Amino acid sequence: MKALLLREIKSFFGSPIGYLVIAIFLLLNGLFLWVFDGDFNILNSGFADMGPFFKLAPWILIFLIPAVTMRSFSDEIKQGTIELLFTKPLSNWDIVNGKFLGAFILIVLAIVPSIIYVLTISHFGNPQGNIDMGSTLGSYFGLLFLIASYTSIGIFTSTLSDNQIVAFIVAVFCCFFFYFGFDGIASLFGNYSSTFASLGMDFHFKSMSRGVLDTRDIIYFSSITFLFLSATVYKLKTLKW
Repeated sequence: MKALLLREIKSFFGSPIGYLVIAIFLLLNGLFLWVFDGDFNILNSGFADMGPFFKLAPWILIFLIPAVTMRSFSDEIKQGTIELLFTKPLSNWDIVNGKFLGAFILIVLAIVPSIIYVLTISHFGNPQGNIDMGSTLGSYFGLLFLIASYTSIGIFTSTLSDNQIVAFIVAVFCCFFFYFGFDGIASLFGNYSSTFASLGMDFHFKSMSRGVLDTRDIIYFSSITFLFLSATVYKLKTLKW
């Protein structure tokens, strides 16, 4: 699995993909948070916190992560190299985990530079250092779990077709549904709205953003990630057959 993971990382940074992902993520966040007027502009919010960043990042990642993962298996299927991959001394779980971790590490590297935003806000706060580090750290942990869930969905959808565009569109839809869809469904059921809302990623991400790491939130994101990785393993078995 280690060799496959290194191959994935080298493929990302051996082409413009890795650099484009990091640049696009930072550019979009930088423009919305510091340049464009609107609800996400930190300078206009009047508060020294990272709230706008953590509201914006999940929406950017809904499109960015599927763009990274869409080629994971669809390209292997299209090129016919999936059969060569099956001949390696790797289990299906090793193959899936290698692909998953490669994409996950790339996205994590894209959010690491956002720590500069934390330092900047802390420096210009009044008084200096006036920033809620508890909620900020909780939000970063929540973002890591959210990235893992999005990535597992993208890896799974890449096995559904040899067309990368199809894999991308399906992944965007699934990520959007799991993040926001349950909130929309909850609005239709007044008595059970909280129950339906708790099935969505947005509910659990906001819960972690308060700075409290609840085991229910961790179990939720871990379950979503494991569910889609398991589905990917099953799909690989059907491709072998």
